[in-house]
Amino acid sequence: MDATGECLLYDNVMTRVYLADAKHEERSALRILLLDMKMEVVGEADNWLTTLANAPATQLDMLLVDWDLLPVNRGVKALAELRLACPHAIVVVLISPLESRQQAAISAGADIFISKSELPERVAERLRLAAASVRT
Repeated sequence: MDATGECLLYDNVMTRVYLADAKHEERSALRILLLDMKMEVVGEADNWLTTLANAPATQLDMLLVDWDLLPVNRGVKALAELRLACPHAIVVVLISPLESRQQAAISAGADIFISKSELPERVAERLRLAAASVRT
């Protein structure tokens, strides 16, 4: 912490992350990983409507959202809505199966995608890269 009580990391400011995943155990694992990385979890949601309603008010730097949380048949449009609501946030999409969904996430405005099958160390590495881009 600095003299004003602010938590420090990445260019003297802690990265603020909103976590959106329907599965409690996955959110818990990601929360632990983010806290270990000295990132601040500013909010969580287990459904799309809560994410869209609450994330913009948290002053997040990064949004970590599970692709499967997005409304069926509206994933790309839903992510675009979120991008409009949080225009300055880095959007990281968590994807179970890769291939076509990976491409869809990127074309929908995701900055980074991370496969849920990756090792925690690789997930942490990708999140550090995303956090570094918040400050540049």
